Amino acid sequence: MTSPPPPPFRSPLLPMVARRRDEEHRVATPLELLFDLCFVVAVGQAGVELVSAFADERIGAGLLNYAMVFFAVWWAWMNFTWFASAYDNDDVLYRVTTLVQIAGVLVLAAGVRRAFEEEDYLVVWVGYVIMRVALSSQWFRAARSSRGPARRAALRYGCGVLACQAGWAALLVTPTGGRPWVFLALAACELSVPYWAEHSAMTPWHPHHIAERYGLFTIIVLGESISAATIAVKSAVDEHDALTELLPLAGGGLLIVFSAWWIYFAVPVHAGLTTSRRAFLWGYGHYVVLAAVAGIGAGIEIAVQDVVDRAPISRLGAAATATVPTAIYLVSVWALHVRRYQVDPRRWRQGVLPVAAGLVLLCTLLAEWAVPAAGVVCVGAVVVGVAADGNRGEERAGGGWGTTGWDEGRGGAGGEGEGAGGEGASMSFVKASLSGLGWFGVAGVMRRARRFSVSGVRRRCRRGAWRTGR
Repeated sequence: MTSPPPPPFRSPLLPMVARRRDEEHRVATPLELLFDLCFVVAVGQAGVELVSAFADERIGAGLLNYAMVFFAVWWAWMNFTWFASAYDNDDVLYRVTTLVQIAGVLVLAAGVRRAFEEEDYLVVWVGYVIMRVALSSQWFRAARSSRGPARRAALRYGCGVLACQAGWAALLVTPTGGRPWVFLALAACELSVPYWAEHSAMTPWHPHHIAERYGLFTIIVLGESISAATIAVKSAVDEHDALTELLPLAGGGLLIVFSAWWIYFAVPVHAGLTTSRRAFLWGYGHYVVLAAVAGIGAGIEIAVQDVVDRAPISRLGAAATATVPTAIYLVSVWALHVRRYQVDPRRWRQGVLPVAAGLVLLCTLLAEWAVPAAGVVCVGAVVVGVAADGNRGEERAGGGWGTTGWDEGRGGAGGEGEGAGGEGASMSFVKASLSGLGWFGVAGVMRRARRFSVSGVRRRCRRGAWRTGR
């Protein structure tokens, strides 16, 4: 019996050369997944403290601190993600430096409570220093292995990160009333660094890898929201024996989260990330998307408290903590995905998500029934999208509401992925059924029956032969 071959020796230092934008089979690495999981710890802490702030009737301060802490976590995650997409060489030093950044975000997470309750950002700032110094060292490594405009871009990134990090120290000495303005100024400086750095040369980030990384992080944040809401429901049931009152709320929360996942992956966006400007605007917009996703979980927690123990805010206010982030999520995904990347001659489809967002906001008036009603509205938006795709046949092309467009091209940039091909007969039947029922009438079912009748098949075959010239 032969023993398995020894693992290959991993060099501690390799040149940090740029990776190819057209590299095939480029997917997220196990280290990147660990990175995401640890960053979600900080996201979860921000959500917990937001709920506590609402419970203590510190609504304005809680929202402000949530926006600031979430920006710090999201921006550090985004900086690493784009760097890794362009320069990940997976040597020992790269791995160690990435683990240092993970340690930094855990330090940041440990300081979230003090930031919310005592307005003390020292621990958060220390964690940020750890992350940003490690990140800038990676950019300087990339500059050392590069030449010409690519070297200049890497140096600009490294210097820009350090300069902005030094500026964040001003937040520690600024009075509470002036912190929002200092935060806005420093956030604008942070957001301008990539534009300045890539003015001379675009870093070779991988479009499909970037889209996958954002999709995975969105899924993990959705999972954190489900976890937080589940813990809240469990605690309420254990302490108040209120299972009957909480079942509609729990079901509505699940419908919102499930619909949020479906809507996010309805449109394949990696093919549209062709320029730095377009890609950065798409990436920056995810601050709103991800903050809203985490806010949905916090809002469901507050709604649970309101059902069993009467939250200190009004009943409509408790309902709004769940419906407002849900509406913000729908509008932001529409702006980033559907409006930009879904090409459809039927203009009415562009209005599905904005209309759904408006209906979700109206659900706030239903008070304790707001979350279940909002869940039904979100499912309705998904059903309409699936029905429209069934009529158009987009599920065969990949990237419709009836498929996860993220799977298209999973084999790499320009490659063929498994998700873009054919589907099983059972899935096609389910989609056809949903398409008919999605219009809430027998007419939709009868239309599909005619399509699959003998005469309908003949008509479609003749149209197909005429289009192909056969």
